[in-house]
Amino acid sequence: MLFLKVERVAQIFDCSRKNKTMILSLEEFRVMPFEKKCDVITFSANYLMQRTLADCKVFLYYSGGFFIEVFYSPKYQKVLMINAFDRTVGLKPYLDTISLDDLVS
Repeated sequence: MLFLKVERVAQIFDCSRKNKTMILSLEEFRVMPFEKKCDVITFSANYLMQRTLADCKVFLYYSGGFFIEVFYSPKYQKVLMINAFDRTVGLKPYLDTISLDDLVS
């Protein structure tokens, strides 16, 4: 059931991507320099939501086939880490706050 929901979210965001000319694989994204990853997130990814993890804010994005987490420290005012994944297990921390009711109506 979770897989079907994730696939539906992926379909919706694929249709509304900001820059359809930039299609990257997860592997290509992972080997990019930090600055290039930031460009992809800023210009091509769709923001989904945020959560809090310890002293960090974790922002979740979708970028045509995979998800991206940006770990931001308000204390240090900088991005500490960028994590990209395509497996549904990576969405588990967000499940309690994701509602697809508005998306499927």
